Amino acid sequence: MTGGPHVAVDLGAASGRVMVGVAGPGLLELHEVHRFPNDPVNLPDGLHWDALRLYHEILEGLRRAGRNDRELRSIGIDSWGVDYGLIDEGGRLLGNPHHYRDPRTAAGVEAVHARVPRERLYARNGLQFMPFNSIYQLAASLGTPELESAATMLLTPDLIGYWLTGTRGAEETMASTTGLLDARDRTWALDLLDEVGLPRRILPPLGRPGDIVGPLRDAIVEEAGLPAGVHLTMVGSHDTASAVVAVPAEGSDFAYISSGTWSLVGVELDTPVLTEESRLAEFTNERGVDGRVRYLRNVMGLWLLQESMRAWERAGTPEDLGALLDAAGELPPGGPVIEPNEPAFMPPGDMPARIADACRRADRPVPATRPAMVRCILDSLAVAYARAIDDAQRLSGQVIGVVHVVGGGSRNALLCQLTADVCGLPVVAGPVEATALGNVLVQARSHGGLAGDLETLRALVRATQPLRRFEPTPASPTASRMA
Repeated sequence: MTGGPHVAVDLGAASGRVMVGVAGPGLLELHEVHRFPNDPVNLPDGLHWDALRLYHEILEGLRRAGRNDRELRSIGIDSWGVDYGLIDEGGRLLGNPHHYRDPRTAAGVEAVHARVPRERLYARNGLQFMPFNSIYQLAASLGTPELESAATMLLTPDLIGYWLTGTRGAEETMASTTGLLDARDRTWALDLLDEVGLPRRILPPLGRPGDIVGPLRDAIVEEAGLPAGVHLTMVGSHDTASAVVAVPAEGSDFAYISSGTWSLVGVELDTPVLTEESRLAEFTNERGVDGRVRYLRNVMGLWLLQESMRAWERAGTPEDLGALLDAAGELPPGGPVIEPNEPAFMPPGDMPARIADACRRADRPVPATRPAMVRCILDSLAVAYARAIDDAQRLSGQVIGVVHVVGGGSRNALLCQLTADVCGLPVVAGPVEATALGNVLVQARSHGGLAGDLETLRALVRATQPLRRFEPTPASPTASRMA
């Protein structure tokens, strides 16, 4: 029996895709039917996502999927974490959702920690401190008309799901990015909301990956030309949760890097690590599929490279990325390394200038050419990855024998090789479309096309998807700069 076809809606911080996949014993295939940009909008009140445009593009993707295949079974939605829309009792969206890079969250950080010390908050929610976690965004909204009028907070995939089905809910892997989910018992920490002053009413019922939400609204079926009986299925709606499902690991002795705009670097555990040492090491405990814990550190990721490319394009001198990577790979090792998670790198803007400034402040050579700037970024990411992997082993007790890089960054051969060199471990790169594949795999299992645990699903990925292996180069000069 074949599971599907299933539609995977995958919303990234820079673009969105609608993919159609089929999965069954010995079979896992995926093709793209629609891709669209996801450009934030800077308004007088801050930086926003264009949620209505995203919904419009998703409907267009569903129309194309329906035209191509009349046997569609279900739809699953995943996206980046933490961001949300507020809807009122009548279901109206109360303003376009804010972007997590909007600076308003600084006031929310102060508001939360005036009431809940950082140590106690981590012991409860297990989240790495990131100033844009939903709890801080909501605290920054205290007293606003939108929050006062809100009946429900819906995280990005759940907001789209509500528009498609009329059902309000929150999927667990996404809910775990809010800072409002108890890391141990996987329920909303209602007393934490009380302490911060947030209304309990805004939290919707929790669901888990594999739950079948229900059929699409009749109006959606008609508008998109879909076959009757298509259901929305909860997947690992945090994109990293879906990506980790499709990590082609054999056994448990692996680390993963979900590499894109952000890099999520960590291991998979059965229980969270909520020690003070873990908090100080900036590790997060987010939920995964089948109750697993994604124990990881957020690293700024390819955002540094993406923003540099945009800066050169704005200057009227765009670059070809492939040529830049080739030139960067020809440079000798031993160049400058920066800390990718510096707060200065968070907002959009002139990233090359910020990187140059970081080098000067650290008394390191400033990259003199664009290939040197690219090499600095990739060396810095490789070092940050190696630190995270080393800390994950130390703090969790998990032994790591191989590093899996999935997502768009797995196509960057130079970054993969540098990562292998600095970690001193083999790196297996791929699949590129891990998030959409994980999305489809969970749907297929829910609808009877597949059976088995995560290890069974990962074996199917290994058997069907192209992978590339990078062996470490001994005595890497970059590795010596980890200290």
